[in-house]
Amino acid sequence: MGRCCFYGLCTAPTADVQCRFYPADSPMTTLLALDTATEACSVALLHNGQLTHQYDVIPRLHAQRVLPMVQALMAEAGVPLSAIDGIAFGRGPGAFTGVRIAVGVVQGLAFSLDRPVLPVSNLAALAQRAHREFGAEQVASAIDARMNEVYWGCYRLEDGVMAAAGLEAVLPPADVSLPRGAEGEWFGAGTGWQFRDQLAVPVYDCAPQLLPSAEDIVRIAAAAWARGEAVAADLAQPVYLRDNVATPKKPQ
Repeated sequence: MGRCCFYGLCTAPTADVQCRFYPADSPMTTLLALDTATEACSVALLHNGQLTHQYDVIPRLHAQRVLPMVQALMAEAGVPLSAIDGIAFGRGPGAFTGVRIAVGVVQGLAFSLDRPVLPVSNLAALAQRAHREFGAEQVASAIDARMNEVYWGCYRLEDGVMAAAGLEAVLPPADVSLPRGAEGEWFGAGTGWQFRDQLAVPVYDCAPQLLPSAEDIVRIAAAAWARGEAVAADLAQPVYLRDNVATPKKPQ
């Protein structure tokens, strides 16, 4: 009896690998999440209500490390890949190469397992982390986009999960803004807040050291799963926000 494998990660024998979707509100839901969109590389597993995760800041090593991290996480939890119901991932914005790595790995796993995927905004993941670590309920997320711009998005806490309070965009720091009619205090999260003196938004505090984590992606994904928002693997697409995606300049 054969096994279904993807870069050394094998499921149970193929006779046992089949499309098994639990009802959205089932306590048996098992979700895997991964993120490689920034300097951090992380994986997380939500299984029977228990969350385990691995997180490491390893610039330029994501491609080599993310699958071994998945393998180690699953082994630690004692859960086979075939038990996964869906796979969540940070779909961007972030580093172009990092976002593409996440999409490629997730599609490979999802196709081999015949499972759906749950794309999650990295800006939303930042906001969720700010809530988890600082108790923030209104978060302005900013990721350094280079070229004197930031990836920008604003989020409010709804039923324990950060929800978008406007559109995501890539903007010069001086052009960012809170949602129309915004009230109350806002918290700043992400590497874009290293430019706090240039960002045209007042916040009561900020954490420029925060990076997205799969631990928070899986929390957002669990809520999306309950709403029935999982999609087919071929719909796992990156979101760059910027159109001119890292093309080399022509010689002068």
